[in-house]
Amino acid sequence: MQFSNKFINFFTQIYNSHQQNKIAFLKVETQILRSKCPYRRMVLTDKERNRLIKFGQPLGGDIKRIITIVSPSAFYSWIRKQRNPDYIPQRRGRSRKFTIAIKELIVEMAKRNKWGYTRIIGELKKLDIIKSSKTSIKNVLIEYGIDPLSIRSEDTWDQFLKRTFQTLWACDYFAKTVWTPFGRKIFYCLFFINIKTRKVHIAGITTHPNNEWTLTQIEKLHMTFNEELFGKAVLIRDRDNKFSHEFDQFFKDLNIDVLKIPFRSPNMNPYAESWVATIKRECLNHFFILGKIHLEHLIYEFVNYYNHHRPHSSMNQAICFSLSS
Repeated sequence: MQFSNKFINFFTQIYNSHQQNKIAFLKVETQILRSKCPYRRMVLTDKERNRLIKFGQPLGGDIKRIITIVSPSAFYSWIRKQRNPDYIPQRRGRSRKFTIAIKELIVEMAKRNKWGYTRIIGELKKLDIIKSSKTSIKNVLIEYGIDPLSIRSEDTWDQFLKRTFQTLWACDYFAKTVWTPFGRKIFYCLFFINIKTRKVHIAGITTHPNNEWTLTQIEKLHMTFNEELFGKAVLIRDRDNKFSHEFDQFFKDLNIDVLKIPFRSPNMNPYAESWVATIKRECLNHFFILGKIHLEHLIYEFVNYYNHHRPHSSMNQAICFSLSS
């Protein structure tokens, strides 16, 4: 008897496995046929829907793994409609019906204060008027013919860079893979660039650019910053964790305002990003670098060339040395 049950279970498993393979094949076949159809959305007749319900309803939750003609939610809505002819599917999402007074308030906030969507939402929540989303606010502004904040703003980022060009600095890290006796290591180089003269200063190179190391390196450049300051200066940096509050305070003490760019916006620090591309394209990418000493030699030699001999097309082919001297 026990042997008979094992024998039955064995063939049952084989049969179930065979059925699953059939279902998988039919599902793939249906997907291929659907991809060949001229219309992505399948329009079914009432008779066809009733047939699907008749054979699909006994499957219960397994229908989610099998059905491909329509989504499982559409199939379940057919069943509810069949049971209750007066059934009306609920609309997804939250209704955002603003009164005329609220719309006018949103428009006034945008026009008078030149606020963006996020600021307007914050003000509405603060006044306990309504809780909304960016899309809802955006739709109201579009309805009244108001452009996004970037268009309404009088001062663009490009205009800011041009206005502060004479007193602008930028800094950043760039990474380079180096081969050492202990395998590959990634070295990080901290640099500063004076936008007016295009002169580059290397603060240091390390494999562990933590807060303490960064502060030590910028203190070594203290005299350099004092010599090249031109009035009220501005330093652009990204939001890397390597730049701490102490880092910002150091430059504030030197009368340099630290301006942090938004997340994932390298285009807003174009001078630093451009220099990184230059040193990699014209120097580092041409060498198989062996050790830190080799890397330091290449970087410092290129910086010396960049600062004293290389002409810059953006400055009418002038060189850094002639501008700073």
